[in-house]
Amino acid sequence: QHYLLIMLAAALARGVRAFSRPPCVSPLAVTRLWFSTSTTQETTVHGRISNKHQLSLDTRTIASHLDLVLSHLDARRASDETKDAARTISSLQQERVALIQERDAHLNARKEASALVGQLMRNKEDGNEGEIEQAKTASSQAAEAAAQAEEKLGALETTVNELLGSIPNLLDDLVPDGTDDSENEEVLLWGDIEDLPKELDWPSDFEPKWHDDVASAIHGYQAEAAVSMSGARFVALSGHIAQLERALASFFMDMHTSEHGYTEMSVPLVVGSSSLEGTGQLPKFKEDLFAITPESHTCNGEDAYLIPTAEVPLTNLHRNQVLDETDLPLSYVAWTPCFRAEAGSYGRDTRGLIRTHQFGKVELVKITTPETSDAEHEALTRHAETCLQKLKLPYRKVRLCSGDLGFSARHCYDLEVWLPGAQEFREISSCSNTGDFQARRMALRYRPSAPPAEEGKKKKAKKPKPQLCHTINGSGLAVGRALVAVLENYQMPDGSLVVPEVLRPYMGNKEILKPN
Repeated sequence: QHYLLIMLAAALARGVRAFSRPPCVSPLAVTRLWFSTSTTQETTVHGRISNKHQLSLDTRTIASHLDLVLSHLDARRASDETKDAARTISSLQQERVALIQERDAHLNARKEASALVGQLMRNKEDGNEGEIEQAKTASSQAAEAAAQAEEKLGALETTVNELLGSIPNLLDDLVPDGTDDSENEEVLLWGDIEDLPKELDWPSDFEPKWHDDVASAIHGYQAEAAVSMSGARFVALSGHIAQLERALASFFMDMHTSEHGYTEMSVPLVVGSSSLEGTGQLPKFKEDLFAITPESHTCNGEDAYLIPTAEVPLTNLHRNQVLDETDLPLSYVAWTPCFRAEAGSYGRDTRGLIRTHQFGKVELVKITTPETSDAEHEALTRHAETCLQKLKLPYRKVRLCSGDLGFSARHCYDLEVWLPGAQEFREISSCSNTGDFQARRMALRYRPSAPPAEEGKKKKAKKPKPQLCHTINGSGLAVGRALVAVLENYQMPDGSLVVPEVLRPYMGNKEILKPN
C-alpha cells in the first residue's frame, strides 16, 4: 500500500508532461518534430517523400517519419524484410518510451521510499518500526521493479539496434529514381574518345585489344601463376606493367597530398567487426568480406577481417571521439591493397583486372560539418576527376539512381572511364556523401565553436553540445582499373604501350614500353 501511494505521488510530481512526450525531448523539439513531419509530407521529389530537412536515420526518425522512411526504402527497391524492420522499429519505439517512463517512475519511487526510511529513522519513536519496515519494503520493491524494466529495455534496444543495422541511409533529394545502373543520370562527359587515337595515330582499321592482351604482349601479366597459388580472381604483374601500376598509385598520392591538401596515412589492413559496422559493411554485407579465423587473430576480442577498402580504417580513425569544429574538415588519403570476396558476382567480369579479389586503391576520406559536407563532396569528386584529366582519359560522371546507390550513401557520383578494348565505360571511382549515417554508427562527433561573448556579460557562453560529423569517401582512383584504362587507351598497333606523360617521371622517363 505504501509503495502504491509513493508511486502515485511520484507520478503526480512529474506531471502530465511525462505522458505527453518522450523523456529528454524539449517542447521546442516536439514542435520541430511536428513541423518537420507536416512539411515533409507535403513535398515529394522523384516519386518519394522529400527529405529536404535532411533528417538522420535513427529510431526517432523512423518512429516519427515512418512514411518518409518507407518511401525511401521503396525508392531503393529494398526488400520486404528491410521495410518490415523499419515498421518493427517504429512500433517498438512506443514500447521503449513506456519502459523508460516505467523505469524512471520506479527509480523515483525508490528514492522517495529511501528518503522516507531516513526520515522515520531520524524521528524514531516507539511503535513506528512497522512504518520503517513498510518503507524499506517499498524501496526494495521499487528497486526490483526498476531493474526488471531496465532488463526489458536492454533486450528491446538490442533488437532495435540489430534491425536498424539492416536499414540503408535516407536519400538526398538530388538522387533520381531508378532501378539499376541503366537509369543513372549523366552529369558530365569529359574528353572525346577519338582524341587519344588521333594523338597516337591509330590506323582507321585498328581494333584495340583488351588490357590483359596488351599486358601479356609486354610480358607483364602472370595470371596463370597467380591462379595456381591463390585461386580464381587473383593476378600477378611483372616488369614494366608492375612498375606502371606503382607509378599510377604514386602519381595519385602525390596529386592528392601536394595539390589537393590531403594527409597521407598508412593504415592497418585488418580491422574488427565494430569498425565495419561503423562504415556500414556489417552486418548486411558480411559475405563480401574476407574473414580471419578467430584462432589466427581477433581485434580486441572482435572478429577480424581484411579491409574491403581503406575507407574503413580511415573513417574509423576518430571513432568515439569529439573533434573541434576548427579542426574540420579532415582530409585523408591512403593507398592500400583491398580484399573483396565478390560473393554476388559469380560469372561476371572473370577476365583480366576488372574484378579481382585483391586490388590496389587510393582512397579519399573527408570528415566535415553538416554545413560543409555537400561542398566537400563536390570537391572530393573533382579531385578524383583531376587524376583522370591529367591522364587524358575520357570519362563520364553519373549521379547514381535510388536503386543503384550504396547502402551507406545518401548521394553518390560514379566516374566511369572509357575502355576502347571493351568498347564501354567502366566505373573507376565512387564518391559518396554518407551524411551522418556512418558518424552515428561510430559515435563520431564534433563540438561547434562557441559564439563570441556578448559585450557587458560577465558569464562565459556555454559550450555548444557535440553534434554528429558528416563523412565523405571516394576512390582517387582505383589503381587496378586505372591500369586497365591506360593499357587500353595508350596501346599501339605494334604491341607497344605509350607511357602517359604525367607518369614518365615515375617510370625512369620511359616514353614507350615495347614487347621483348
